[in-house]
Amino acid sequence: MSGKKLYVGGLPYSVSDNQLEELFSSHGTVESARVITDRMTGRSRGFGFVEMSSASEAQEAIDAKNGTSYEGRTLTVNEAKERSPRDGGGRSSHGGGRNNRW
Repeated sequence: MSGKKLYVGGLPYSVSDNQLEELFSSHGTVESARVITDRMTGRSRGFGFVEMSSASEAQEAIDAKNGTSYEGRTLTVNEAKERSPRDGGGRSSHGGGRNNRW
């Protein structure tokens, strides 16, 4: 495993960044822990990311936490995938001008 950043899914919507950090701190040094929130409402989206200080600690955390229950929800813990670049153009690739018939 090359990465140290973990995806954590299945989080209760009440979990804070600090609680997420505490959940993983028993498996090593947590560099950062962030629960992802909805931009419009500010409420948790039920998943987050944890960055461990080493790949071995990250693997230990995956082995220990993936599939376990936390506050009644089953956690999914795995290596976070790199974010794919977003298409910044904002334009459709369907071609334009269909409505511009003369």
